[in-house]
Amino acid sequence: MTQLNPGPHDVARILGDLNSGGADREFIAHAELHLPRLHELFVRLYGERADGLERLASVVDLARRSWTERPRALKALDRERDSSPDWFESEQMLGGVCYVDRYAGGLSGIRDQIPYFRELGLTYLHLMPLFESPEGNSDGGYAVSSYRRVNPALGTMEELAALAADLRRAGISLVVDFIFNHTSNEHEWARKAVAGEPGYEDFYLIYPDREMPDAFERTTREIFPDDHAGSFVQLDDGRWIWATFYHFQWDLNYANPAVFEAMAGEMLFLANQGVEILRMDAVAFIWKRLGTTCESLPEAHLLLQAFNAVLRMAAPGLLFKSEAIVHPDEVVSYISPDECQISYNPLQMALTWEALATRDGRLLQQALERRHALPEGTAWVNYVRSHDDIGWTFADEDAAELGIEGYPHRRFLNDFYVGRAEGTFARGVPFQENPRTGDARVTGTTASLAGIEAGDAGGEDRVILAHALALSTGGIPLLYLGDEVAQLNDYSYGERPEEAGDSRWVHRPFRPEQRYAQRTDADTPAGRVFSRLTRLLEVRRATPELGGNELVAFDARVRPVVAFLRPGESGFAVLVAANVADSAVEIDALTLSGLAPEALDLITGAPVWLGAGMTLAAHGVRWLRVRTR
Repeated sequence: MTQLNPGPHDVARILGDLNSGGADREFIAHAELHLPRLHELFVRLYGERADGLERLASVVDLARRSWTERPRALKALDRERDSSPDWFESEQMLGGVCYVDRYAGGLSGIRDQIPYFRELGLTYLHLMPLFESPEGNSDGGYAVSSYRRVNPALGTMEELAALAADLRRAGISLVVDFIFNHTSNEHEWARKAVAGEPGYEDFYLIYPDREMPDAFERTTREIFPDDHAGSFVQLDDGRWIWATFYHFQWDLNYANPAVFEAMAGEMLFLANQGVEILRMDAVAFIWKRLGTTCESLPEAHLLLQAFNAVLRMAAPGLLFKSEAIVHPDEVVSYISPDECQISYNPLQMALTWEALATRDGRLLQQALERRHALPEGTAWVNYVRSHDDIGWTFADEDAAELGIEGYPHRRFLNDFYVGRAEGTFARGVPFQENPRTGDARVTGTTASLAGIEAGDAGGEDRVILAHALALSTGGIPLLYLGDEVAQLNDYSYGERPEEAGDSRWVHRPFRPEQRYAQRTDADTPAGRVFSRLTRLLEVRRATPELGGNELVAFDARVRPVVAFLRPGESGFAVLVAANVADSAVEIDALTLSGLAPEALDLITGAPVWLGAGMTLAAHGVRWLRVRTR
């Protein structure tokens, strides 16, 4: 065994082996470009390991074999993406997300929906966890028993690969969740680790007694206190194993480079099935160190960068999307071309709902001013809501600048969105409510949270306003499929034992067939929301200024108004202005005087005169093409 050498000798040796072994010239070119970075990362992660060099060489050989097996059509896609590296920043991009079984029954049903996806304009389809997982409660599929087998109730891996090809021909990139912090307790690796099988004993963090678990838990936090206390659960034989989330989700030990190699193999396998984007789940938790919170440690970033380098060698067209619901400063730290190229934007999502509840746009406006910018070659994924709960992830220090105290404000927002506050229009449900601390998160579909379920007069307008912001701030807008026809909460989850204890199932309804049937009926909420939202989608595709990520905040000097400019060419820009209040507001002429008075309303197609100011209706949104003076 040989330790890694910090100098260039290890890289030269591995590249020499590739050349002498007759490796594909295109792969060698990839390796020459990315192996030095991977080597440097391995030195930092595994430099003290006696097997470091052998493990790095094995990972590179894994990538070589994967490239050899990569289908010709996917290699062609790699080259196309290499020639247009900003492809995912286009104003043509639109994402959709759904559960396979709930939306379409199975993978064959998803294939049948491709014509509708094209009608909607999707270019990105995220299928929620679809891999083999335990019977009953599997955290919605986030407890993976095999990354190479599809849940038999949904289809087969062969069907998934065929679906990926069909989607690709339709101009739609397939996105799947990659749950790599943990596996289910039924995964082959987990069974072998518990049995002490050689080579697997260090795949997980297992301790014989409570000494080390107690030491770790002095600084880690409980994620799902309703399921189990602390970060560990006890095995049947009395030992303790790390389980950050549910008791059946066991955390992997990435301090062991064999785990890195094994998981890289699973990523490469999925890339060769035609998956184009991997949603990297729970990225903040993947490295553990005693005496820390074991969240967002430096090694977590090094691991992601190392996985990125491996994929650049063997599947260079694939993107990573980070899922980090943490402090805003930590969220952005995962985003770079060398780590995760795209990322959920949880701050904008949460603050959109905060603004609608308070009828005050200042926190969201502040976030757009100071927390929207990203490195070149990256993009946000902007969404109104997801499959998960809403947590109020704003920074307390940001709120304090506006005279808002973080803890009571979060309590208010929770109460508001579960129907406990005066003046609420929402019909949400609490998730993981802790009566001791008052902590909770909120669940609910967009329509139910926005007021449509309650029959509030502003409900439909709020749905459109929230989506208009997600569609106009840049990056990739993401629709939770069904929300475009104003689907409501599904309270029947309480009747299904495997779901009853998890209120997030209230906003994971089955495909709302009746609402889809009503989508052309202007006398129904489904028809009105669908018509208005698809108009926004049409306008976005025709508006180059709404691509990319560049955004310039615009102070409308009215508390309920969120406003910004999306710069274009030749002195033109798109002014976006949204009024979160329940009554109309005026933006005065002086505030608008930096813009030429002649403007075009892109949504209605009508000319607008700004010389006398502008009125924004209650919950109104304007996308105006303007010339800056």
